[in-house]
This record gives sequence, C-alpha cells and structure tokens, in this order.
Amino acid sequence: MSTLLSVSDLSIAFRTSSGVVRALQRVGFTLRAGEILGVVGESGSGKSVTALAILGLLDAAARIVSGRAEFDGRDLLRLRRSELEDIRGRDIAMVFQNPRAALNPIRTVGAQIADVLARHTPASTAVIRAKTLEALRAVRIPDPERRSRALPFELSGGMCQRVGIAIALSCAPRLLIADEPTTGLDVTTQAVIMDLIRDTARERGLGVVLITHDLALAWRYCDRVTVMHAGHVVETAPRDALFARPRHPYTEKLLLSAPSRAVRLDDLEAIEGAPPDLRRDDLPVCRFSERCSRRGAICDEPGLSLEALGPDHFAACRKPL
Repeated sequence: MSTLLSVSDLSIAFRTSSGVVRALQRVGFTLRAGEILGVVGESGSGKSVTALAILGLLDAAARIVSGRAEFDGRDLLRLRRSELEDIRGRDIAMVFQNPRAALNPIRTVGAQIADVLARHTPASTAVIRAKTLEALRAVRIPDPERRSRALPFELSGGMCQRVGIAIALSCAPRLLIADEPTTGLDVTTQAVIMDLIRDTARERGLGVVLITHDLALAWRYCDRVTVMHAGHVVETAPRDALFARPRHPYTEKLLLSAPSRAVRLDDLEAIEGAPPDLRRDDLPVCRFSERCSRRGAICDEPGLSLEALGPDHFAACRKPL
C-alpha cells in the first residue's frame, strides 16, 4: 500500500501564563491508504494535538517548532489557510469526540451536510439534497428524509456521531482522522460506529487515524498502533506484534493497565508516577525514564530516536524489552 500521510519530526510548543508547554517533540508516523492506524496513550500524551496540527486547527497559543506532515506531496504545515480550507472536508476529514459540540445546534443536520457538499462539490440544490440523503443512508441512519430535518438536540448521542461521520465522509475524503469517536457512547453503539468506520475504510481505500485511549478498540479495529507518552512516540508496530510483545516499558505498562486484559480486578496494574510537567526546562531525554524500573545511565544520553526492533516494529528505548 502507498503512503498516504507521513508525519516527521513534529514539535509543538504552547505559550501559557505559567510557561512554555513542550507538547510534542519529534513526533513521527506514517499512514498507508486503506489502513487504520491507532494512536494510543494516556490523556495529555499529545494525540489530539497531533491531529489538530495536521489539520491546521491549533489555537493561537501554539507554535510549530519543527516538522512536516506530507499528504499528497504537500506539506500541510506550510500551506496557506485558504489552501487548507480547500483540503479539509474534501481530501481530509475529522470526526470529533463530542458529536453534540461538533454540530451546529441551530441548523438541521441535513443543512450541515449540505454546507460541506456545497463548499467542495458545487451542484444544484436538488443534487446537493440527493447527496445529503445518500450520506445519511451511508451511515445507516433510518428514515433519512425525516432525520435530515432534525436539530442535533433531537437526536441521540450515537445518532449525532453518525451524522458527524456522514459529514466527514460526504465528499469522499482519502484520509479520516477520528478523535475518540466513541467517547460517551454505550458499548453497542460504539461497535456500530467503529464497524461503520472500518467497513468504509475497506470499501473506499480510506486511510484512518484512530485516536483512542481504549486499547480494546485499537486491538479490534487497527492494523498498526502508534503509542504516545508525554509528547513522544515511544513505539509503533503492527497491531498483533505490539500486543503480543511490546518492546517499550511504557507500552508494556499501558497494556497491563487495560481492563480488557484483566480477568480479575486484582490483575490490573497501575502505571506508577505521572508524566513529567512539560513546562520543565530539564525534561529527561526519555520522558518515561522517571517512571521506568529499567532506567540506567544510558537512558540519559542524548539522541534518543525510534530504532527498528523487528519487521515494521520501532521503539524509542535504550533498554527495550
């Protein structure tokens, strides 16, 4: 499969009233066409910041220190705002974790799909209307004619998320970024949403970046997984290899802390300590080292980077498992 998205050396800092937050440092990964790449890690690890940077949606306090995000031969980080607006919705789309907050509360869901279609695929009102209903049918919303006239508050959370996916897929993008798309949904609805994303990826050759803290979700739906900790990518590998034999100590601890892998409550293992304060001027070379039982003098030597440890398996660790 050809490479659809290539992120390399991405570093981002936020200027706040309490200091500079070094949110990302030299983050990199690739996504192939038709592939679902899971990006996992604790809250605050930089998953969503990475996605927002790719789409040019960072707030004014953010500064891109370095990096590239190449899509279709173009570096997204260096495009003008007008160029990014042409790409967003047409070639790259995003599904947000809070569907109600992502939708306009005072416009019908049909009008919101039509807005995107009219912006990127101009056509007559009748054609836009037909495509709007087609988009709702594609995400398996029953009675699309009636639902298209509904306001977001009139729909369930799961139905709103389907509308969000319909908006994202309406212009047949090649890349979909799904940021915690099942947060707050019941288990049955989670499965429906994720099956929909997976099936669409297979049918259309759509590349998907799935941002999630749910390791069970990553195990079931992803082809490869990238693990982030405190603004670093610490490991990336095919799903089966990563879950069967994690090579970075953080990945191992993350898997052991997942409820889906525990038979009894006593089997759960908490990750001791906390990620470092990213405002520190003395951040360690490996941002997990202060929580790691394997730490040695070599871990403090500069120049840490992802190293190949197996077929398509990389980890940023001086003392891998």
